[in-house]
Amino acid sequence: MRRKIIALVCALSLMAPCALAAGESYRDVPAGAWYAPAVEEMTEKGIMTGVGEGVFAPLDPVSRAAAVTVLWRMEGSPDAAGAAFADTENIWYEQSAAWGGSTGIVSGYGDDTFRGDQPVTREELSAFLYRYAKMKGEPVAQGVLRLYSDADKISPWAKEAVAHIVGAGILQGSGGKLDPQGKANRAAMAVMLQRMLTPAMG
Repeated sequence: MRRKIIALVCALSLMAPCALAAGESYRDVPAGAWYAPAVEEMTEKGIMTGVGEGVFAPLDPVSRAAAVTVLWRMEGSPDAAGAAFADTENIWYEQSAAWGGSTGIVSGYGDDTFRGDQPVTREELSAFLYRYAKMKGEPVAQGVLRLYSDADKISPWAKEAVAHIVGAGILQGSGGKLDPQGKANRAAMAVMLQRMLTPAMG
C-alpha cells in the first residue's frame, strides 16, 4: 500500500524524482555496492531521490535537470524568480534551473532553452560542481590531469573544472582514466556529491 501511495505522489508531481519514506531502501541498490553508502546518505539528506516505486536507477544517466536540482537542494532550495529558460516554465525543475542560471552554475543554449532532459557527460557534471564550489568561495584545487591516460579527451573549456574536481578528490577515475566524455550516471553523481560534502582530513 505504501508503495502505491508513493507512486501516486510521483505521478501527481509531473514525474519529478520521488523520495523514499524513512527506513526504506532502494530495491535496485545492493547493500554491498560501491555506491550504496553514498546513495543512502544523499537520500537521507534529501539531496537525491529515487525515480519512484522504490527504484533509484543507479546506472541511468544524469540529466541536466537532475544535476542542477541536486546542487539547488544542497543550497537549501532557495527561491528563484520566474522561469530563466524558455522551456522550463511549469516543469518540476523550474526553480532549480532558474537558480542555476542566475548563479552562473548552468547556462542555456542559443535558443534560450535549458534542455533539462539532456544527459550530461562526466566533464559537464564536473563543471557544474566546480562552479558551485566557486560560488561558495571554496579554494580552487589543482589536480594533475596528465596522470590520466585520457586527459587529452577533456574539452578545453572543462580542463580547469576537471582539474579542480580531481584535485579535490571528488573525481578519481578508474583504471588510470577519467572518461570525461562518458555519460555521468546517478551512482557516480551520488558518490561525487558525498565526497564534496565530506570534510577533508588533515
